[in-house]
Amino acid sequence: MIKFLASFLFFTVVLFADNEINNTENNSIENDENLELLITEPNVDCLILQDENSIICKFETIRNTQDQQIIVQWIDPQGDISRSREMIVPAGHGSIYDYRYIKGRILGNWAFKVILDEKEYITQFELK
Repeated sequence: MIKFLASFLFFTVVLFADNEINNTENNSIENDENLELLITEPNVDCLILQDENSIICKFETIRNTQDQQIIVQWIDPQGDISRSREMIVPAGHGSIYDYRYIKGRILGNWAFKVILDEKEYITQFELK
């Protein structure tokens, strides 16, 4: 009788554990899908950190199964491209960052531009 009861308890615990693991995996997948739905179009944004002498710009895009090649450009207030570089958004990733130091930059309105598949995504910020 004890063997029967022990076997029953063992299988019950395994059954509920497997069910809980499957529920956790399904919730994780649903959460990832919901996050993907929040980003409908690629976008760019910059943050100026005066105390760290830094400008940090972020490009967000929808995650892709393949690497995505982008061009990142920093455009100074005079309209000149201060820096241009090609970067890769790795497969499975949804964002990439670029940064520059504030010191030594021309004061005024700057633009941060990302080119992806011949489309341009631009944000502006002001250095005072």
